[in-house]
Amino acid sequence: MHSRRSFFQSAAVLLATTALPHPGSFAAQVTAPALDLSIFTKHLQGIPADQLGTILAELGVSGIEAAIRPGGHIEPVAVEDELPKFVETLRKYGVRITMLTSGINSVSAQTRTEAVLRTAKTLGIPKYRLNWYSYNNQSPIWPQLDEVRPKLKDLVALSKEIGIQPCYQNHSGAKMVGAGIWDMALLMRDYTPAELAWSFDIMHATIEGSTSWPTEVMLVSDRIGMALFKNFMWEGKGHKPAPLGEGVVGKPYVDQLKKLGYNGPVCLHVEYLKGKASDPAYLKSAIEATKRDIAVLREWWA
Repeated sequence: MHSRRSFFQSAAVLLATTALPHPGSFAAQVTAPALDLSIFTKHLQGIPADQLGTILAELGVSGIEAAIRPGGHIEPVAVEDELPKFVETLRKYGVRITMLTSGINSVSAQTRTEAVLRTAKTLGIPKYRLNWYSYNNQSPIWPQLDEVRPKLKDLVALSKEIGIQPCYQNHSGAKMVGAGIWDMALLMRDYTPAELAWSFDIMHATIEGSTSWPTEVMLVSDRIGMALFKNFMWEGKGHKPAPLGEGVVGKPYVDQLKKLGYNGPVCLHVEYLKGKASDPAYLKSAIEATKRDIAVLREWWA
């Protein structure tokens, strides 16, 4: 079994041997305006917080979207004990949690809603991403949306009391509430943007609306709590995840966000890799991929 020292030495070797982006990317980073960038660390789960902090610091990342949900960095059952330790360790490397990814879409004992949200707020985490609502496509849709309303109402009320902002991610798929944007947008009109916002996913918006996504961006632009960046390629009648710069999503999305005056937080998702961060070979490829995508996103933003 590796010692703690050898574990960090391995991380340092991986970082030192990782290929750097093309020099032109660095020029874009130097001239780019301030970008409030975080990364979703799902692809780096499974390594100790110290090693994660080391990697994030070397990547130049100061904010993360962290999965605090079943199968995430921390299980909800352990949130009071483990989340403060996680936050404090990352803080040593200049990294903060800008959004907590949860399994919460209603106030319930099963998801430990109040404990998770109060702990997050105490630690200075300003936002959380909701779990999705889903349709039963064998039943009428409007009554199902009416069933979502009281869940949202209770959750927004608790979040407002605690002082943390709930954000809903649009996700493509026939059973996903919010896939087409308009259904969830109608429900959100009951609340101010501060009370309920979007964790807006341009990849899923483009999958669902390959030509209408600019309209949907305009629709949500006044209540984006976090703008998510990830990419995909069409594959036959389906699609597959892809690196930034190689798929369908491109700089026109950034251009529209700027035109609409968006200057809020941005989060990069790296979801086209397969493997576990505890595997050194996978971890090296994950670091390389993250560096490349960060460079592309900074170039787009410049």
